[in-house]
Amino acid sequence: MAEVEERIGRIKNHKGVKGLLIVDENGKFLRSTMPSNNNDTAPKQYAQKVTELAKKARSVVRDIDPMNDLTFFRVRSKRQEILVAPDKNLFLIVIQTPYEEGE
Repeated sequence: MAEVEERIGRIKNHKGVKGLLIVDENGKFLRSTMPSNNNDTAPKQYAQKVTELAKKARSVVRDIDPMNDLTFFRVRSKRQEILVAPDKNLFLIVIQTPYEEGE
């Protein structure tokens, strides 16, 4: 368990990382480093929506090649970047602020 905590800490401390979520296949977050209070639904929204997207992306990959599987994907907008590493029953989701190479 200490190894998991160490890896979470390393990811969390990267430049631009706003939060990290570990989510089950139903979109329920099991672990979050994002600040959450009763009024802030962002972690829950990320968990649900990104899990849906990951399942669809996995389905597309398998439709193209049934012997293949989704290993990682990234969605980038002007304001943020979402990195997803799916496992069998879990998803690791990292939300970060994108930055240019020169920064």
